[in-house]
Amino acid sequence: MNEEKRILAVDPGEKRIGIAVSDPTLTIASPLTIIKHQSLLIDAAQIGQTAVDKNAIAIIIGQASGSDGEETPSSRHAQRLAEAIRRQVQIPVILWDESGSTQAARQAKIELGARRSKRSGHFDEYAAVVILQSYLDERCIK
Repeated sequence: MNEEKRILAVDPGEKRIGIAVSDPTLTIASPLTIIKHQSLLIDAAQIGQTAVDKNAIAIIIGQASGSDGEETPSSRHAQRLAEAIRRQVQIPVILWDESGSTQAARQAKIELGARRSKRSGHFDEYAAVVILQSYLDERCIK
């Protein structure tokens, strides 16, 4: 098993769940995988197992709030997913503001020079990267 500690991030979508992971120095986020949504418990089990496999010391769940900071259906879904993961693993699960992560992921692909045909499709794992990188930048980098 990999002994290097990492942080896992989750972009919880309705159809797909993006997963990103940090490097062992907890400074750089990278896309890991996409999990196809099945059910809350199955999704939580897959995320929990991925965190264990990656020796994660924390799981960051992206949570979007409304324009006035109020709860939304997607923020409640993120809360339910976080609770389901907490029941399955002994790894801290942290809700983190994900507002604008998909748009930031799309913009990053544009800035990296990706052709329009390569920019279409899903951004789930890249949105998870944006979520994780913002967490790492704010909480971990000194």
